[in-house]
Amino acid sequence: MTLTDPPPPPDQPPSTGPGARSGPPPAPKLSVRSPADLLAAVPYLIGFHPADSVVVVALRGSKIVFAARGDLPTPGASAPARDATARHLALVVARQRADSAMIVGYGAATRVTPTVELVGTALREARLRVLEALRVTEGRYWSYLCDAVDCCPAEGTAYDPAATEVAAAATFAGQVALPDRAALANQVAPVVGPAREAMRQATRRADNRLRELVDGAAPPTTADRVVRIAGEAAVRAAMTRHREQGRLTDDELAWLTVLLPHLPVRDHAWERIGDDDWQVTMWTDVVRRVEPGLAAAPASLLAFAAWRAGNGALASVAIDRALHAEPGYSMALLIDEALQLGTPPSMLAEWPQAGGRMPPRRSAGPARRRTRRRRIGT
Repeated sequence: MTLTDPPPPPDQPPSTGPGARSGPPPAPKLSVRSPADLLAAVPYLIGFHPADSVVVVALRGSKIVFAARGDLPTPGASAPARDATARHLALVVARQRADSAMIVGYGAATRVTPTVELVGTALREARLRVLEALRVTEGRYWSYLCDAVDCCPAEGTAYDPAATEVAAAATFAGQVALPDRAALANQVAPVVGPAREAMRQATRRADNRLRELVDGAAPPTTADRVVRIAGEAAVRAAMTRHREQGRLTDDELAWLTVLLPHLPVRDHAWERIGDDDWQVTMWTDVVRRVEPGLAAAPASLLAFAAWRAGNGALASVAIDRALHAEPGYSMALLIDEALQLGTPPSMLAEWPQAGGRMPPRRSAGPARRRTRRRRIGT
């Protein structure tokens, strides 16, 4: 099961005073007064229209604080595996200090019903009230908690999510719900055609430039030092360009990407990632244009930037890109773990002002190369 992301955290303090950073735009206030409103809100909470999924919307009082999406278990999944997945989802939701939740299953009754029942049981065992539990199939919904024929007919209730005030409010606020998860993954997919060939050639030039830089290092300056200095300069230049709404040339981006595998360079970029939208734009562009074999570092940086900006769905597909390029990449695994646990980005509200102190580097050895749980992500 892949579990997914919260909307921008409601408890994140605003940035004020000298040097304040711009954060993600405030989430629109989506008033959910009916099952149709809830179904209209879900795609905007998780970033895309779900299918063959179970979604849990967690509340603290009357305020939505978290949304999690899971793939429906495969028909052949064992009962213990289905139960463990439901309990993990309930635990993650409970960690958000939620006191109630609503469950929505998308798909055929044979797959949705057992999953919704397991998730509902797990939520109640975690002391969370289940306010609503729905199944959605082909434009109709059914409630598991309502048996009144006048409002919950046996044939289901037709609904049009696009015709609700919720959808109108979200659209007006600039919120986007992509058609499906594949559309989300395409946002970080490698460029193709002439753009790919141009980057391939630019990366060859960057490799040659890096080789000349290292070969030319003379004592007491070490090769590591000259790479670090060059990398930090490339990171600063890239951030300045994007902060001013510019874009790197192929050669500039290629130079950055051949330096990022050097850990001090990557960490220099990592500790400078805030919750600004332009940083998500910058690292998305880098991830799309980087040569696929060099994607682990920039994709992990994008995942961190997206998570900090409150976009856990994008963070999840960026982690997929990173681990596809390098399955044991420790930074990607670390962020993946934070996503699995439902850690809110408000935990790092002062990250750029933390004096450059990085989190403990974790080994990518055998213990970290375990099979990943299907994650809080998308």
